[in-house]
Amino acid sequence: MFKILDKAKTLLLKRNISTSGRLRSEELFVHRDSKDNNPQTPFDFSEANLKRLAAVIQNYPEGAQRSALSAALDIAQRQIGWLPISAMHKIAELLSVPRMRVYEWATFYTMIKRKFRGKFNIKVCVTTPCMLRGSDCILQVVEEETCCTVGNVSKDGLFGVDIVQCQGACVNAPVVVVDDDYYEDVTIADVQNIIQCLKSGGIPQWGPLSGRFASEPISGPTTLLTPPPQPGFGIQEALLTPSCNPGNPCAPSTK
Repeated sequence: MFKILDKAKTLLLKRNISTSGRLRSEELFVHRDSKDNNPQTPFDFSEANLKRLAAVIQNYPEGAQRSALSAALDIAQRQIGWLPISAMHKIAELLSVPRMRVYEWATFYTMIKRKFRGKFNIKVCVTTPCMLRGSDCILQVVEEETCCTVGNVSKDGLFGVDIVQCQGACVNAPVVVVDDDYYEDVTIADVQNIIQCLKSGGIPQWGPLSGRFASEPISGPTTLLTPPPQPGFGIQEALLTPSCNPGNPCAPSTK
């Protein structure tokens, strides 16, 4: 029995099966103090970000400052690239809410990074449309080019690699996201160029990389092959030029 199970395990490991990334419980919601992430980790909003946060808070009535929590987390994360526990405590202080409320919010949304994820956080979509378009190969190339495996940060701190579920651009699969920028219709060569550009300090061209403008068919229009007709197309001429006599309802012209 054990030999059969062992053989089945070996066969499954050899198959190229697309699965969701596995995260341990501490990755999802448990915080444990570390040398770089603890309540004493230095954090304070910059003067510019304090003004930005104050402007957001003013959008809400007195006593409802907690409504600015999402914006506060985003502002803090953009300032240093991730969100240490000390930043959450600072946000709780500024919004006059319990620290637990901030932590609940930060652990719910996967876009909140509670540990350093590299200067550039590369996320490879592995949902079905992207998988069918070769996301497994794309992920392999990302790991090779960055010298970093999924869930980790490269030794130089430049890249962090993650796998994610649907990014909402399925029609342009496969999709790779770097921080806030979407790279769509990517090929292996595209991924290599993007990473090399980031290494050299450049800004890669984002959006669809197949030559199309948005989400239209790559081969061109398939329905409207000519400019659409103008208003009135197909309507009887009599209905376009009604004759109205004073005191009488409008009626189609008999001409």
